[in-house]
Amino acid sequence: MNTVHSPGDAASLPPLALIAGPTASGKSDLALRLALALDKAGPSTASGRAVIVNADSAQVYADLQVLSARPAPDEMAGIEHRLFGAWDGASACSAADWAAAAKEVIAEVHGAGGVPILVGGTGLYLRTLLDGIAPVPEIDPEVRKTVRALPVPEAHAALVREDPQRAAMLAPADAARISRALEVVRSTGRALAEWQQERAGGIGDRVTLHAAILLPDRDWLYERCDQRFAAMLARGAIGEVEALLARGLDPALPAMRAIGVSELGAFLRGDCSLDHACAAGAQATRNYAKRQYTWFRRQPPPEWSRIETSDVDIDAQFETLLQQ
Repeated sequence: MNTVHSPGDAASLPPLALIAGPTASGKSDLALRLALALDKAGPSTASGRAVIVNADSAQVYADLQVLSARPAPDEMAGIEHRLFGAWDGASACSAADWAAAAKEVIAEVHGAGGVPILVGGTGLYLRTLLDGIAPVPEIDPEVRKTVRALPVPEAHAALVREDPQRAAMLAPADAARISRALEVVRSTGRALAEWQQERAGGIGDRVTLHAAILLPDRDWLYERCDQRFAAMLARGAIGEVEALLARGLDPALPAMRAIGVSELGAFLRGDCSLDHACAAGAQATRNYAKRQYTWFRRQPPPEWSRIETSDVDIDAQFETLLQQ
């Protein structure tokens, strides 16, 4: 992630708050606290209000209210929340799709004199919004059809010949990424890595970014993951999965691959006990949190504040933003 703006870099640029980190790290609570603090510190009119903007790839889906821990209306404390549940589970929300929608929301909030607060744990979403996306042209439909009809071993062997650098980076069974890399090189004549060196459409140089990454104690975080999955069950996760499976959607869709869907689906089919499904779901949540933790510790710019405590001082952490 190349964005290096920090508070004070360009006081004339509109503010954008960002709270990121692994699942169950307390991002939503902190975003709500910041929004309430901004509302208290700023104008009392609606035009000065903070707006929380979702940047989580599971919380975008309407079908995943419970499994994504999406805030319920009574948990929003009167703060406007945008891009939560905005996509139907039958559609895939790509990073580019989300970034385009987020740009519109951010511009709207800025136009009304408000402060958008991005909150989420999907690093690819944030990178695409701030740094832009590789300007890969539309893939020739015939090329895509041919590539995606190939058995995975054949596609991987072809990629080894046509883009060995990308092939060396991918697992031989990673069907989706292998197909993408192969269709790009065949359709455009350039390797995906070449395209990814170019970025277009990012807003990082058009905002004053106030970023905070939550990286709390890992044991505390994993305990929170277990508690979260148990709470999801109490809030109706089984019924939510049952309703989602009843739609007969493509299993490859992101909503169908969300944590908890396959685990609780196995229970609903009678393939395992509820205790086993819950243990598997909790473990999947911990594994996901671990991957996010590693990404957010290493990838964002060093200028982004890393918070290693679960007790965040809003006034100290966002002092510059609150004083604007």
